[in-house]
Amino acid sequence: MKFNALTTSFIFAFCCIVSAQQKEYKPVQFPNEYTSQIDVVYKTVDEWEGRIDLYSNQNASTPTPILLNIHGGGWNHGEKESQSGFGSFFKNGYAVANVEYRLVDVAPAPAAIEDVRCALIYIYNNAKALNIDTNKIVIMGGSAGGHLALMAGLLGNNSIYDANCTYKGELKVAAIINKYGVTDLVPLKTWKSAKRWLGAQYLNTEFTQSVSPLYYVTKDSPPIFIVHGDADPIVPYSQSVKLYDALVKHKVVTEFLSIPNGKHGKFKNEDKKLFKTKMWQFLKTLNLSNL
Repeated sequence: MKFNALTTSFIFAFCCIVSAQQKEYKPVQFPNEYTSQIDVVYKTVDEWEGRIDLYSNQNASTPTPILLNIHGGGWNHGEKESQSGFGSFFKNGYAVANVEYRLVDVAPAPAAIEDVRCALIYIYNNAKALNIDTNKIVIMGGSAGGHLALMAGLLGNNSIYDANCTYKGELKVAAIINKYGVTDLVPLKTWKSAKRWLGAQYLNTEFTQSVSPLYYVTKDSPPIFIVHGDADPIVPYSQSVKLYDALVKHKVVTEFLSIPNGKHGKFKNEDKKLFKTKMWQFLKTLNLSNL
């Protein structure tokens, strides 16, 4: 049987769609009093639609805190649906916003930053309808998601990467949870994933710094909890050390949980429990935990 170019392209596209549809993830389990809104469009760029999954308690007697969760994947892969472990946040009365963003095949840097910023702005603009307390926004991510969480929070009112998303007021987050995220892309610019995401500007130091969280740390930065394995073979452990040192220098509230022999997010069960315990203790000191 012979196939022309059009037929071959159709078959390839169909196979990709089927492959994506066959990927199944564990659904998010949320309390009975919560409502879910799946694939809410928070932003549109040309043919791309930025989607967000929202889990909120709109009938709570007072506005609730919210977690913005950002998946990882080297800026080139990953899906929001892969994230489902929000149980401790629900127990603490949090709403959850699980965010997707443009991967490098759709658009290179700074697109992913623009998207996460727009997701944050979407929460601000819809806080009343979602019953959200904008003074209690926590943003969390791992690996590339950690990088994006840091960028979204550390930018504050700096609108350099807000694209066409606007909010008339002060933008801030109450805390950032950075799980082994990239903090300085300058020494990593030739790293395969970073070089691909930075695109044609990977040798432009000024641009690379502008998409690196480290260069936005100031005395007014939000509190940041860091966790990183000291044997991480992907994101150098030194990336978190540099961030922590900068935060301490500027007297920002911070804590650095170093996991001995920890790989890239692959921690022992006892280390995972320790991370959760330490994270909630940190949030409790900020009046962001009921535990």
